[in-house]
Amino acid sequence: MHRPLTGLTSKNIVREMLAGVTLLAIAIPLNIGYAQIAGLPATAGLYALVVPTIVYALVVSSRQLVASPDAAAAALVASSIGGLAAAGSEDYLAMAMAQAIICGILFVLLAVFKLGFLANFLSKPILIGFVGGLAFDILVSQVAKMLGISIDSGGEFVDKVVGVIGGLGSTNLYALAISVFAVVVLLAGKRFLKMVPWALVVMIVATVVVLVADLGDRGVAVLGEVPAGAPQLTWPMLDWQTWLLLIPSALALTMVTTAEGLLVSRSYGEKRHYRTSPNRDLLAFGVANVAAGAQGSFAVGSSTSRTAAMDQAGSRTQLPSLVLAVGTLLLLLFGTGLLEDIPSPAIGAIVGVAILPLLGFREFRALWHQDRFEFSIGAVCFLTTLFVGSIAGILVAFVLALVNIAKRASNPAIDVLAADGSPTASLLDPAATGAMTAPGVVVIRMAAPMFFANGDAFAGAVRRAVCAPGAGVVQHVVIDMEAVTDADVTAAESFEGLTDWLRSEGVTLSFSRLRAAARPRLERLGILAGQHIFETNRAALDALRTDDARNQLREQQ
Repeated sequence: MHRPLTGLTSKNIVREMLAGVTLLAIAIPLNIGYAQIAGLPATAGLYALVVPTIVYALVVSSRQLVASPDAAAAALVASSIGGLAAAGSEDYLAMAMAQAIICGILFVLLAVFKLGFLANFLSKPILIGFVGGLAFDILVSQVAKMLGISIDSGGEFVDKVVGVIGGLGSTNLYALAISVFAVVVLLAGKRFLKMVPWALVVMIVATVVVLVADLGDRGVAVLGEVPAGAPQLTWPMLDWQTWLLLIPSALALTMVTTAEGLLVSRSYGEKRHYRTSPNRDLLAFGVANVAAGAQGSFAVGSSTSRTAAMDQAGSRTQLPSLVLAVGTLLLLLFGTGLLEDIPSPAIGAIVGVAILPLLGFREFRALWHQDRFEFSIGAVCFLTTLFVGSIAGILVAFVLALVNIAKRASNPAIDVLAADGSPTASLLDPAATGAMTAPGVVVIRMAAPMFFANGDAFAGAVRRAVCAPGAGVVQHVVIDMEAVTDADVTAAESFEGLTDWLRSEGVTLSFSRLRAAARPRLERLGILAGQHIFETNRAALDALRTDDARNQLREQQ
């Protein structure tokens, strides 16, 4: 049974608490910014750091993964709900809460039915493209905020770009100066003094400057009043049609978080030598999202950047998340007045710098050199997400994943095996193109299940192997079935055609190394009908090299 705060000892408790203070300094400004991206009040971002963080930390198997709304989740919320209600309205907040609850239910179902493997359909190129498209859309909104330009942050990407370009003439120079200062400090600090919470430093200094210079009266937008008080238990009151409308976007949020969250959880578990449970982690995301939706917040995902920051700070437990929750609660109870004069350009700079790594330019460059097809998949997903929308992006992502799977499955490794004459040698090495395994005998191995995507490819490979040495030279074909774990009806039809062709060419067909588990299905599909089956490839060669065995095999067929 999982024990909360596994790994916490008297020796590391001080370090863990200090890491929690660092996490608090990082999370407060970022979550305020992410709430603004999502079109929600600042409290929605702060509430996510209290109850959802606590229940997640106590349930999750990962000792380090930090759960919180992130930039991609915020953008998905804005793009999916923006067309259903006005940003900032009561209905909009209710929909964001309902969306989080649906996500929580989906996470729990994934955990109960052990369906986390479905997120494997989101390959690395797809994730790079999808998250990169969301991040680029966010960046445009943050640039507008940094310049002091007013645009519709919930609008389409092209409209945002047009709005920024059209508003350049009305740039607020004070906002621009704050933004430049913030970006320089954040980038320089990240490079030279990583352990300092520079986002908090920027937020404090920028707020002091706004107050001292009275820049609020000179056109610099500020955060405004943040209601004080702890998050309250509530429930989104929506009609059932609206709940149904939110399911596709909730599904997209769930799958992206599952893919990224489980990957990060596993990678840090392997890096720091502790075991993680994917289903336990999915359950943790589930309860955290239900908690978020039931107390005025929005969808919670995994924070790769904050998890990395905690790892660098030496944290190896979930105690920093609990420190974050307590610190945020104290801020909500006693310190919301400190947040009112935070300048929006500083928040825009903090979020903009935070999402720069999510744009994926470095990853796209690596994909270009590694695999052009995978690069194309990522690029299509990026452009679809950017210009069509996040839901279309996730749908295209799954289609591209299936296309990628089909492309690779339709070209399995199919080899003619070589023999060196030694009766004890293994027949597993591929022979040269056009060669036979032994005089008159070809042993062919297919390293994949047989199904609709590769049935014809396999039949064609067998025909080429029979014809390559010359007409009438090959008398026997042995198919090594060790890697064939399954087959479908389409592949069986292709195999039937191959069998008829071999018979017309005077070539006998037999099988070797057949898996016991696969045999009933192969027999039911008629693939093994009337064919001889050998235990090993060597046994097949020994039998087919003798005239008596050869004649006996012909009589059986």
